[in-house]
Amino acid sequence: MGEFVNDPAKSEKPKRPLSWDHLAEERIRTAQEQGQFGNLPGFGKPIKGIDEPHDELWWVKDKLKREQISSLPPALAIRLDVEKTLERIAGLRTEVDVRDELASLNERIQKASFSAWGPPVDVVPLDVEEVVTRWRADRVAASG
Repeated sequence: MGEFVNDPAKSEKPKRPLSWDHLAEERIRTAQEQGQFGNLPGFGKPIKGIDEPHDELWWVKDKLKREQISSLPPALAIRLDVEKTLERIAGLRTEVDVRDELASLNERIQKASFSAWGPPVDVVPLDVEEVVTRWRADRVAASG
């Protein structure tokens, strides 16, 4: 007969596969021992939104905010855009800047008009000369 070979791979009992829970705990423990959790961003700071009421769609809202994606239909988003742009224009110093803002806004209005979803867009491009005239009058009134 053949010679007996002491093969440790054959003599050990086969290992049971680790459960996911056990594997995760093992990796967390190892990372803690290596100090990988020592300087995480936000350490020692309060958790944002922890005191707010539970919202099942918190992650969707957070993602939209991070990606700067509007959840408003184009008809409503463009109205908000017009309002904010007119507020911003009031603080501009030169007529060239005002005209540039208005040209950009009118372009966004035209793009929104061709949107395929939501209610129809009822905002029309602004009359640049009219807005510039109002802007000039407001500047004169503020300075005088």
